[in-house]
Amino acid sequence: MTLREKQSLFVRLVGLLIDRADKLNYELTFAEAYRTPEQAARNAARGIGLANSLHTKRLAIDLNLFRAGAYLTATSDWQELGEAWERMHPLCRWGGRFGDGNHLSLEHEGVK
Repeated sequence: MTLREKQSLFVRLVGLLIDRADKLNYELTFAEAYRTPEQAARNAARGIGLANSLHTKRLAIDLNLFRAGAYLTATSDWQELGEAWERMHPLCRWGGRFGDGNHLSLEHEGVK
């Protein structure tokens, strides 16, 4: 699968997850989707993320999670949606598996 094909798949899957979240009475807002290579390098230098971040390939998104108006920040708050994400496609990766609960990505060239 080409990078561009993965990008389109990623968008479709994120849409499905947003719909699932709504049905489970969660609310989502966007946190960060695209990140320039320069931003990724700065974050990596500060110990936040990777220089080869999938955000730079448009294959990752960070979302904010709410329920009943409360902002949910713990990785455990994401368990239900994170595991649903992982079941959506063999390439789907949930950041809760590596300490970044609100991160959803599509694996590319071994990067999660």
